[in-house]
Amino acid sequence: MEIEAYHHTKNKFGQYFTPKVMADFMIEMANISEKSRILEPSCGEGVFLDLLRQKGFDNLTAFEIDHELAQEFDCVRYESFVSAKIDEKFDLIIGNPPYIRWKNLEDELKQELSANPIWNKYFNSLCDYLYIFILKSIELLNDNGQLIFICPEYWMNTTHSISLRNYMVQNGYFEEIYHFNETPIFDKVTVSIVIFKFVKSKESIEKIKVSKFYANQKLTTETLHNLKNQIPFKDAEFLSVSQFKVNQRWLLQSDIVRQELQILETNCLKKNQNTLLNLFDEDKQEFHTIGDFCDIGNGLVSGLDKAFQVNGHVLIENELNATINVVKAKDLKPFVIDNITKYIYINEGLKEESFKENYPNFYIHFQKYKSDLDKRYQYNRKINYWEWVLLRNFNLFKKEEKRIFVPCKERISNKDYFRFALVDEGVFPTQDVTAIFKKSNTKESIEYILAYLNNPVVFDWLKCNGIVKGNIVEFSEKPISSIPFRVIDWKNEKEVELHHLISEQTKNYLKSKDKFLLDLINQSFNKLFSITQ
Repeated sequence: MEIEAYHHTKNKFGQYFTPKVMADFMIEMANISEKSRILEPSCGEGVFLDLLRQKGFDNLTAFEIDHELAQEFDCVRYESFVSAKIDEKFDLIIGNPPYIRWKNLEDELKQELSANPIWNKYFNSLCDYLYIFILKSIELLNDNGQLIFICPEYWMNTTHSISLRNYMVQNGYFEEIYHFNETPIFDKVTVSIVIFKFVKSKESIEKIKVSKFYANQKLTTETLHNLKNQIPFKDAEFLSVSQFKVNQRWLLQSDIVRQELQILETNCLKKNQNTLLNLFDEDKQEFHTIGDFCDIGNGLVSGLDKAFQVNGHVLIENELNATINVVKAKDLKPFVIDNITKYIYINEGLKEESFKENYPNFYIHFQKYKSDLDKRYQYNRKINYWEWVLLRNFNLFKKEEKRIFVPCKERISNKDYFRFALVDEGVFPTQDVTAIFKKSNTKESIEYILAYLNNPVVFDWLKCNGIVKGNIVEFSEKPISSIPFRVIDWKNEKEVELHHLISEQTKNYLKSKDKFLLDLINQSFNKLFSITQ
């Protein structure tokens, strides 16, 4: 998750102050007595310290790098927690650590990390400042001490944080995790946020209590109470998740979904690998991917869609020939399209006089949009007002073969499917659509690929591994390319038979729209996934 989107110059220490309602909620998660030793590694304005004091906890220690903050507390040491020599151990470490990507760190902070033994042992320059706060905090906990932090979620499943994750798995367990997807907690911060409670211990418990909240609304005490007690309500989801394991990505998904994804990924592994070894080494694990078997391109950009839609004009022959069939994102469904729109498309290189003479109705039509069309982004060239601004991938779209369209962005908070649709040759995508074409040497049929992309397992995989911002999954070229693909072993009769069956079932569904066929297609895929590789 890109942090630079909300890292601005004023904020060189990565400070985002915690709302009181959240700090209160986090303190209530702790299981401590009034004598417990409590540390806050980056206390900011002191919201946690204030609440802890009010609740009768006074064995407090805090660190803050910014001398202007939290001056009314006598327990604050104004130095960097990262470098501080700390000789005591704590029962609770709580707070909101700073999060800044290495490349956005001030030079003084980079130098400090480069000289730090913990950083050098576990991390590198692809890591985030946050990681050392988590790891050093765990080192400073007593046995059965608790770490309760609020921070972005991305480190729970990125490759670069695997050393941190392995350290945590080897030194304790998670008791509770709260996941806030589109919830605005910090000003100007638009990433998913988690609150976690980690216990340092040689023992473990079997399950982690996970509560997720998806709504884009400010958090209230009532919402937090319901999440804490797992009282069902709109936009909330409650899971019981097995403890994380070494060398695995951490997915906040039910065990069933995690197993399903494991089966999918194992099915898509390239053959020449030692499967066991690869399951434990993310960097070496190589899947067959959609990008290996398909060409992918984002749609054409008009710069002002309404100006290019034909919309029932009377047209002369020249004009009829200067139109293309287009499908927009709103007209896509799983497997099929709802509607085709005719768009004006005139080859580039015409002078305005010739345009007016050859396409008189279009000329009149464009006049009312002319000033808006002239304001379009020009992509460093002179674009006439009747021309499209960006014809990227045009040659790909001109191929005389069927193609699969998918919306570039899909909101998933309210549905459990994506809309990969098969489209006839000669139909073009606009900029809100991405198109997928079979490569010429791909033996799998376009219907097989279509059915595969619409499979519920692929939906779950993308929900966990795709580019997801808030509740929006992005389908540009790169994320589609990276989807694991279940290739057919053409020497295996059973697999070939299932490929042909899925292709036929899909063709029949495209003709009849009979929902019963979708169940049959998914059953055929389940059989395919169960063939041991």
